[in-house]
Amino acid sequence: MSEAVRYIMSEGELKRKDNSLCFRKNGKNNYIPIEGLKELYCLNEISINTKLLDFLASNGVIIHFFNYYGSYSGTFFPRCKYISGRLTVKQAEKYIKDRNTIAKGIVKGIIENTGELLHSYYKYGNKDVKENMDYIREQSFVYLNKASNIKEILAVEGQVWIRFYDSLKHILNEEFEFDKRVKRPPDNPINAMISFGNTMLYTKVITQIYHTHLNQAISFLHEPSEGRFSLSLDLSEVFKPVIVYKTIFKLANKRIIRIGEHFDRSLDYCILNDEGKKIFISNINSKFEETFKHKKLNRKVSYSTAIKLDAYKLVKNILEEKKFKPFSLKEMV
Repeated sequence: MSEAVRYIMSEGELKRKDNSLCFRKNGKNNYIPIEGLKELYCLNEISINTKLLDFLASNGVIIHFFNYYGSYSGTFFPRCKYISGRLTVKQAEKYIKDRNTIAKGIVKGIIENTGELLHSYYKYGNKDVKENMDYIREQSFVYLNKASNIKEILAVEGQVWIRFYDSLKHILNEEFEFDKRVKRPPDNPINAMISFGNTMLYTKVITQIYHTHLNQAISFLHEPSEGRFSLSLDLSEVFKPVIVYKTIFKLANKRIIRIGEHFDRSLDYCILNDEGKKIFISNINSKFEETFKHKKLNRKVSYSTAIKLDAYKLVKNILEEKKFKPFSLKEMV
């Protein structure tokens, strides 16, 4: 697991002790070195104080909070060093003038990456995914090119995800049944992993955008609205097939996560239990840090870096009118 990220899964108290972080649980101190730390995830009830927040801020550490169900609660940022009024004004102008173009670019990225993921199963003999794969790779592009407003663009995106979800029953281990996407709360193990994985990806994108001058509230595919970082939702979309779904397929099909051991279920919901979260986090973090040979850059980059590169591409589109083309699996050598 990367040294730059730490996950706290237990209840306890997190505080500053000298020049380290100290997590105290069950009467015992566990020390977390501050050096090199970039992100801290709190996935249980944690007591903190302002002295700790000041220490984290002075060391540039971002801390994300989650509730018992694994849903995102919020983020504490160090004071922002990357404020740019000029870029914010340009970003708002871009939203007004070119929202549809950028939104279409994001949906094209979703189409390419969902299509490529299904094709990776098709070419190794899974013929059941062909109908949905063909629709995504061919028909959805036709509809997207015809779309003339954001409502029509979102409709194309929605159909792509419906087709992709419909393919999961042909990919997943038969033990993991999946009929449709259900959120808030998820109703079965696959929906539980999708919700948790999407949230982990969303927070990773928040962190990466924080290190740019972009304004997290001005988005293009999702409606800019109050109370959420909608630009992070935008940039996370194309990475869902690559990071979230590849992680889920691995965990389910290799039986690393098991229905009888790693989920809490009730009549109304299903969530990963503590052991399930540990397994999922370990694997999705490995995916974030996994490197690939970038065709254009001609060097290896991690998926985590690829997220930040997409943010930089958007900056170049806003300031220099360079075409915005989000990450595609086709960029990999």
